[in-house]
Amino acid sequence: MTYSHPSAMSDMIEIFGSPIHTYSRAQALADGVLVDVSEAAAERGFKVPVAMTRTVWEDCVAWAEADSDRQTYQDQEGRLHDVLWLAWTYARIARRRDTDTITYELRRVPRGGRATRPRRVVLTLKIHGGDHGEPVCTIMMPGEG
Repeated sequence: MTYSHPSAMSDMIEIFGSPIHTYSRAQALADGVLVDVSEAAAERGFKVPVAMTRTVWEDCVAWAEADSDRQTYQDQEGRLHDVLWLAWTYARIARRRDTDTITYELRRVPRGGRATRPRRVVLTLKIHGGDHGEPVCTIMMPGEG
């Protein structure tokens, strides 16, 4: 697996010059573009910080009482557990394959509408360097990030 290393950034600056603008993971978390799920992830075996994109949160985790009334009973904690448990399982596979990105399937009841049966969604787990090169995980939809 490869992580961004501070020397890689200095190499890029040497080639391309200083960045005009950067958007850090910390800023994405503060802005709500990423949702920090590190505490729940740690309870499920992760040893590094974990975040998911707002898109994944809204599609696969968010669930309110009104959703249960309209569709079928579920709770947000259970939906978060499903996403993180599968992510942890696939993170272990990624580690064995020596890759930093792995795609996996999740079945969840889509939010909104009247669906009551789980439908397939594809998620991507990326293990990469955080703002200071430390290992972090991000769960996203394919094509995000």
